[in-house]
Formats: sequence, structure tokens, C-alpha cells
Amino acid sequence: MRIGLISDTHGFLDEKVFDYFKDCDEIWHAGDFGTIELSDRLAQFKPLKGVYGNIDDSTIRQVHPKVLNFVCEGKKIIMTHIGGAPGKYVPEVKALLQNQQPDIFICGHSHILRVMSDVQFGKMLYINPGAAGVHGFHKMKTIIRFEINVGVISNMQAIELGERARP
Repeated sequence: MRIGLISDTHGFLDEKVFDYFKDCDEIWHAGDFGTIELSDRLAQFKPLKGVYGNIDDSTIRQVHPKVLNFVCEGKKIIMTHIGGAPGKYVPEVKALLQNQQPDIFICGHSHILRVMSDVQFGKMLYINPGAAGVHGFHKMKTIIRFEINVGVISNMQAIELGERARP
């Protein structure tokens, strides 16, 4: 399963995303879509799993949940928008991670691309794809692409889409 991971688009979708995600089987969006049209465009391109973020309105919240808990190729995954980071999870997320013990935890919100193991929760992999939109403090728009094959994560790539300058 080839995954394209994106977050914090805030209503802006860089056209390069379609090139980078063309061979992906699914796109996962970790919140702050910005518009339902952006969500719809991604969903028309590839199967989409997503969660709503703090800037997303009621239309997006009707389509995407706050938390997604699912299994992909034998890996238990939890995705939400506001999660914090290893050692600094928000209380609600920390309790969820302790209770669910996922293999992969994905969040957005910080606009900081980060991939790391969190041994506090076994061998959990923490992934934040950074921000792909033009709103925020980040300097570089980023996304992540990776594969999961029978429980093995491989070919993970952090991709820079270019500087955040407004179009």
C-alpha cells in the first residue's frame, strides 16, 4: 500500500501534490483541509482518509472525523489533527495512545515535519507531515510518501514542495 500523507493545506493545494502522489494507493490528510472543495479534489484523485482540523468548518466535519482509528497492511494507525509530539502529547491523545497502542500515530497542526519512534508507546512511529499550504509560519511546504507492505513500513520520503510564498 503506497500512502501519500499531507496536512495543513488551509485551502491551498500545490499542483505538485498530484505528481508526487500519482503512484499512491491512498491519500491521508491529517487535518486543516481549509475547504471541502480541496477535500473533494483529493478524494476524486485517490481514495482519501482524513480528519478535520481546528480551522475546518462544519461541512468538513460532517465528512471527516476528529480521530481515525484503522488498520492498513497489518499496522494499527491512529490519525488526528492536534496531537502534540513525543513527550508532549495533549492529554486526550496521550490517553488514546495508552489505551489503543497504535503502531503508527499521525497528526498535523504544528506545521513541523517530524518522523520518529516513540519508545514510550512500544515501537510506535510518530509522523507529522508538516504543512503543505501557504498559511502559517513554516518556510517550506512539505508532504510525506511511504509504503506499508504486510506490516513493514518502507520507502519513506519527506518531500519539499517549495517555499511557502503565497501564489
